[in-house]
Amino acid sequence: MSRLTPTFENMVTSEIIETCWAHDFTDVVLVHENRGVPDGLFIIHLPFGPTAFFELLYVVTRHDIKDKKAMGTMPQVYPHLILDNFTTKLGERIAKILKHLSCAKARYKTHNHFFQLVGLYFIQVHHTYGKHRGPKSIELEEIGPQFEMKLFKIKMGTLDQTEAQDEWVSK
Repeated sequence: MSRLTPTFENMVTSEIIETCWAHDFTDVVLVHENRGVPDGLFIIHLPFGPTAFFELLYVVTRHDIKDKKAMGTMPQVYPHLILDNFTTKLGERIAKILKHLSCAKARYKTHNHFFQLVGLYFIQVHHTYGKHRGPKSIELEEIGPQFEMKLFKIKMGTLDQTEAQDEWVSK
């Protein structure tokens, strides 16, 4: 998406979704920020939904990680998704939404996104891993970002479809 439209400051959400749909995107991830701090995440599956709305908490961006040399550059391959404790019906629904963000045919290299479900909170950590000390020794290195997500709504349609029903809303 950043290749298509590097900045969305002057675009309405419906225009973003229409542009992505016209270019055969399957998903759109929008991050909302307040005074430069990310506080919301929207995962929109195109063309007909669903859309998951999350509040972002305890955000640690790549810029906040102190050892930038050790962190290296962001890998340009699909990450391996690790989903832990998504056993309830709602957890299974969120797992399905998150799984669709990753390419099924992708060859996973050396990094993963770890999501752990604790109540309505999802802890997300992004790591790379390598076997630097031999085949039985795996070392994890956080490359960011890291945050907690709290689900507050799942909508049956896309973000711009005002008539779409809510599938689930936090109480």
